[in-house]
Amino acid sequence: MKESTNSGKPHHMLYRSHPWHGMSLGEKAPEVVNCYIEMVPTDTVKYELDKETGILKVDRPQKFSSLCSSLYGLLPQTYCGPKVAKYCIEKTGRTQVVGDEDPLDICVLTEKVIPRGDIMLRAYPIGGFRLIDGEQADDKIIAVLMGDFIYEKFKDISECPENVIERLRHYFLTYKDDPDRVKAHVQITHTYGVKEAHQVIRLSQQDYKDKFLLSSESRLDK
Repeated sequence: MKESTNSGKPHHMLYRSHPWHGMSLGEKAPEVVNCYIEMVPTDTVKYELDKETGILKVDRPQKFSSLCSSLYGLLPQTYCGPKVAKYCIEKTGRTQVVGDEDPLDICVLTEKVIPRGDIMLRAYPIGGFRLIDGEQADDKIIAVLMGDFIYEKFKDISECPENVIERLRHYFLTYKDDPDRVKAHVQITHTYGVKEAHQVIRLSQQDYKDKFLLSSESRLDK
């Protein structure tokens, strides 16, 4: 039985869940996932979840005109840690890669105009980008909004219009650019399909469990 407050309502009805730690990835993950959306294509300010409070915060104004062409956010209860990094090393042959220690990022394709972030939705992955920022694995999962009238017919990234994917690739390769920057540090080494996207999500779930759940259990055992 859930603990109640003086108001007679259970705690879970009075307080909002933390989007990263309090939301479930979903019973059908990785085939269907819950997503927390931070940004929409019209945002000219980069919003990011404050990991301590769970509140959406302003990270920085976008310096240049490049805008993300999809909904953009994170997958709850995922973490890019050692297992995600090891998988990246196996696929690229690079030896110095580490996880970026953030939740796994996701881009959600939809024909609908969604005016703001700080929402949750369900989507199904169709592929992803193996993005390396400096020496950090920073995969971007590509997904489709459940029930979308236009995009729902695409089940793998190979079926998606090339221009749609190229537009997203261009954004991630340039969104950190600066006119004074001589050498780019962001690389997309592979564009992968749905099966590999599922594997990256599974590994990020295990990294999350190792980082947050097993460590908590260890502290309780002491």
